[in-house]
Amino acid sequence: MVEQAKHRPGGRTAAVRAAVLRATENLLIDAGLGGIELPTVAVRAGVGTSTVYRRWGSVPALVTDMLHDMAERSVPRADTGSLRGDLRANAALVRRTLSAPREGRLFRAVIAAAASDEATARALAVFYDRRVAEWAECIHDAVVRGEAPERTDAEAVIRQVSAPLYYQFLTTTAPLTSRDATRAADAALAAVAAGVYSPARRRRS
Repeated sequence: MVEQAKHRPGGRTAAVRAAVLRATENLLIDAGLGGIELPTVAVRAGVGTSTVYRRWGSVPALVTDMLHDMAERSVPRADTGSLRGDLRANAALVRRTLSAPREGRLFRAVIAAAASDEATARALAVFYDRRVAEWAECIHDAVVRGEAPERTDAEAVIRQVSAPLYYQFLTTTAPLTSRDATRAADAALAAVAAGVYSPARRRRS
């Protein structure tokens, strides 16, 4: 759900920000949250230490901006014309992102950092809330087309698509496959069709 596709805007300020955030990502991958220090980020980014302190001021601020930037550059939601197609596109995007050598390591590092640092956890929650909200429009469109029950919990459906893929990614060494992604999407689709995510079904449970 987070494969990076958008280019950053030009200009000196944007170039400095891009270099600093890239350095932050690399340090997080290589050394974890505890290994990030502002002077080290500045050296890796090739910018002045005062610039990093003036613009960001702290490691939590750096990580928060890094996650904001990742959301800005993420691939937008699919619009295939069908709920099955949209959910499969979402699952395929999650699989590609987590399977990519650099992005996979980065997400492991961010999730590990969030487990022990409240500021990182908040920033990561905002990141995922933003991405889930964008993809939730697929469910709203499906309701209009008659492919999903009215008042289906759109965000819960999108999270359900990703959930088994993240679980496998974080708890096993097995590579994520296209079949895994398709199965995750189709399971969520079946749950939607069965009314699992609609209020009436939840009241009867």
